[in-house]
Amino acid sequence: MVRMGKKEAEAGLKEKLPSIETFPNQFQDYEIRIEIPEFTSVCPKTGLPDFGAISIQYVPHKHCLELKSLKMYILAYRNMGIFYENAVNHILDDIVAACRPVWATVRGEFNPRGGMKSVVEARFPRSQKGPTPTKRR
Repeated sequence: MVRMGKKEAEAGLKEKLPSIETFPNQFQDYEIRIEIPEFTSVCPKTGLPDFGAISIQYVPHKHCLELKSLKMYILAYRNMGIFYENAVNHILDDIVAACRPVWATVRGEFNPRGGMKSVVEARFPRSQKGPTPTKRR
C-alpha cells in the first residue's frame, strides 16, 4: 500500500486566499443557501483538474456573507492543489471565521473520476470529539 505524506495531505491548507467580506444582518431566525455549481480545483497528487458543486447553508448571527467577495474567494481555488476533503473543510472554517454563523454546513459534490463520485460535508459547530481511529489489519 502506498501512503501519501503529510505534504500531500495538507496541500492547499496554508494557501493565502482572498478575504470573505460580510455585512450586518438585519433579521433573525432565517436560513441562507448559496449554490456554487462550477467549483474547480486541482488534484495535488495528479495535477488534473477537479470539478464539482459547493453548497453553503447557514443561519446568520450578526453578519451575512457578501457574495462578490465569496465569489472571488471561491475562484482562488481554481489553480490550487487541494483534496476535496480539505477544500470543503477549509471553506467552512473561512466562512465561520468571517461571519460567525449560528450554524453552517458546506457540502461538496464532486464530479466522478475513475468511476467514483465523492460527496464531502462539513458542519459548524463541530463536535468536540475527534475522529475514532480504526484498526488496521
